[in-house]
Amino acid sequence: MTRLADAAGPAAHRGRILSFLSDPGDGTDAASYLYFADGALVIENGRIAALGPADSVLAQLPRGAVLADHGDNLLLPGFIDTHIHYAQSDVIGAGGRQLLDWLQDYTFVEEGRFGDPEHAAEVAEFFLDQLARHGTTTALVFCTVHPESVDAFFTAAERRRLRMIAGKVMMDRNAPDGLCDSPERSDRESRALLERWHGKDRLHYAITPRFAVTSSEAQLRIAGRLAQDFPDAFIHSHLAETHGEIAWVRALFPSSRSYLDVYDSYGLLRERAIYAHCIYLDAEDRARMAASGAAVAFCPTSNLYLGSGLFDIAAADAAGMRFSTATDVGGGSSFSMLRTLDEARKVARLQGQDLAPLRAFYLATLGAARCLRLEDRIGRLEVGAEADFIVLDLQATALIARRTAAAHTLSDVLRILMTLGDDRAIKATYILGRQVHGDPAATATTLTKPVAS
Repeated sequence: MTRLADAAGPAAHRGRILSFLSDPGDGTDAASYLYFADGALVIENGRIAALGPADSVLAQLPRGAVLADHGDNLLLPGFIDTHIHYAQSDVIGAGGRQLLDWLQDYTFVEEGRFGDPEHAAEVAEFFLDQLARHGTTTALVFCTVHPESVDAFFTAAERRRLRMIAGKVMMDRNAPDGLCDSPERSDRESRALLERWHGKDRLHYAITPRFAVTSSEAQLRIAGRLAQDFPDAFIHSHLAETHGEIAWVRALFPSSRSYLDVYDSYGLLRERAIYAHCIYLDAEDRARMAASGAAVAFCPTSNLYLGSGLFDIAAADAAGMRFSTATDVGGGSSFSMLRTLDEARKVARLQGQDLAPLRAFYLATLGAARCLRLEDRIGRLEVGAEADFIVLDLQATALIARRTAAAHTLSDVLRILMTLGDDRAIKATYILGRQVHGDPAATATTLTKPVAS
C-alpha cells in the first residue's frame, strides 16, 4: 500500500461518479448529466486524464499507477460558492433584526479588524480550512475595504493552489469612518491589487463595490472604469436584498429606474458580474440581467436567517437569468453547500415551486461555473478539466446510511444528501488531484497489472 499523496504518476479514483453536462431542469433529462454507478477518474498533473466505466478505464492504466477505491461513495466536482464573506466568519449566528442593523451592529464592527495583516491572515486560513471541510473548492469572496485583507486572502489561497476570486470592498459613504475609503483611494488600491493578483496562478480579482448604498456616484464611476480597463475581471456586489435597502437606493439615486439600473448606468452589468440576492427584481430588471450576461448568487440560508425574502426561481427561469447557489457566510449560517441546497429547496416550496435534487447539485457545480464563465476549467469532470473534486460519504451518519441503502434512484440519493447532509458527508476534498481534506492516512493500491471489474 502507498499514500495517494505520494503518487508520482497517474492516480485513479474508483466509485460512483456524477458530473453535469447541462441544466437538468426538473431532473427528467438524462442527457444533462453523466453518471457511472461504478466509474473511474484518472488524474495526471492536476488534470483529469480519463473518465468512464471503471472496467474500461482501469484496464488502460499503466503498471505503477495508483488506485484509490472509494467504494459506493459518490465523486462529483467540488462545490462552487458564488457569494461569501471571509471577513464575516466570526459573525455567523449573530443577531440583528434585519439586514441594515445586522451590518451596523455586527458586520462593520468585525470588518474593522482586517486592517491588521496578522488577523486577516489567521481568519483567511480558518476560512479556507472550512471551505475544504465542506467540499467547496472555488468561491467568489468579499474581503474588506483594507488591501491587507485581500493580500492575506490571496496569499493563503495561492499557497493552497486554489482557484479563488476575491476583491477589496469599495465603500466611501454610509459606513463607519474606519471602513470608508474614497473614490481616489479605491481606484488606486484596486488597481494595485488587480495588477498584483489577477491572473496569478489560479486567482482572479473581483471589482467589489459593497452595494449602491455605500458608494457615491464618483466611486461607482471609478468601479465602472475599472470594469472597462480590466474586462476579464469579475464584478461582485449586492442587489435588491430587502425593501429597506431598495427604498434607500431610490432616495440616493432618484434618476435611476431601479436598483439594478444604478449599476447598469455605471457599466457594472456584464458577463462575470455576480450580484447576490436579487430577491426584489421586476420583469424589466430580470430581462436586463439575462441580456447582459450577469448572474445571480441565490443565497437562501441568509435570506431566511435575516428574513429578507424569497428568491423567485420560476421568474428567473422565465427570464432566462443565470443563477447559482451561495452560502453568504456570515449572513448565512453554514459553510455547507448541502445545507444551502436544502434551504434553496424550502424557498422554492414556500412559493409553490420545486427544486429537483439533480438541478440543485447542478447549481452548486457546473451551474455556478457557468455563472462565473469558468466552466472550461472547473465545475465538471471531463478530460482536460482541473481535478478539483469531492467524495460524498453515503455512510456519513447512521441515518444517511439507512436512507441511502433504501434509495432507488440517483435523485433519491441526492435528495437524502441535501436533506440530511452537512460537513460530515464530505469524505474527502481534492484540489488539482491532491487531497486537502479527509483522512491523511488514506492509502491506495499501486497497480502491478490491469484491474478487473
